[in-house]
Amino acid sequence: MSIAIALDGPAGAGKSTIAKRAAKALDFIYVDTGALYRTIGLAASRKGVEPKPSKEVENLLSEITVDLTFNDSGDQVVLLNGEDVSGLIRTPEASMMASKISAVPTVRAYLLDLQRNIAKTHNVIMDGRDIGTVVLPDAKVKIFLSASPEARAERRYKELCEKGMDVKYEDVLSDVITRDYNDTHRETAPLKPANGCIMVDTTDLDFEQSVEKIISVIKENI
Repeated sequence: MSIAIALDGPAGAGKSTIAKRAAKALDFIYVDTGALYRTIGLAASRKGVEPKPSKEVENLLSEITVDLTFNDSGDQVVLLNGEDVSGLIRTPEASMMASKISAVPTVRAYLLDLQRNIAKTHNVIMDGRDIGTVVLPDAKVKIFLSASPEARAERRYKELCEKGMDVKYEDVLSDVITRDYNDTHRETAPLKPANGCIMVDTTDLDFEQSVEKIISVIKENI
C-alpha cells in the first residue's frame, strides 16, 4: 500500500525545494501540485482567459491536457498539451496567475483526480495549499510548513536574482503578502492547517536544517 505525505503551506515557504530533497532522501516521488495550477494559468494567459469562474475557463479546461511525468532521475516534468512547460511556469507572473486560477472551483475539480491517482500508485510527498485538507485528507503524515512573510520574500528574492531577473525585494514581499491573502480568503479550499497536521516553522532555519527537520518529522510518523 502506498504512503502519502501531505505538505501544505503559504507561497515562498520552500515547500517545493524541501519536499523534493526529502522525497529523494526517502525514495518517494515528489509531486508539486502548484506546478499544475501554474500550467493552467499559463494556458489561460496564452488564450487571454481571465482567471475567474466563467464559461471561458470551462471551455479552456475542455481544450487542454495537463500531465505529470517523471524523468529518469525521478524529477517531475509538467506537460501542457504535450509541451514541457516546466521552465515557463516559474516566473512571478505565473505565480500570481496560479493564485488566481486556483480559486476557480472547476479548475480545482479538474486537477483533483489527477493528484489523487498519483498518490494511489506511488509513495509520494505532495505539496500545495490544500493537500491535507482536501486532496489527501487521509495522508499518513500531514505537515504545515511556514515562515514569516519577510523570510519567505527574502528567499524568493535571492532565488529570482540568481536566475538573473531584475526584481526588487519590496515588490517580492508585496507579492507574498498579496498571495497569502488570496490563498487564505478564497471560498474554495482556502489555505489553512489540516486537522492533525504537524506545524513546522522555518523562519530561523536554513535550507539544510529545514530539509532535516521535515525528514525527521516524516520518519517519526510513518
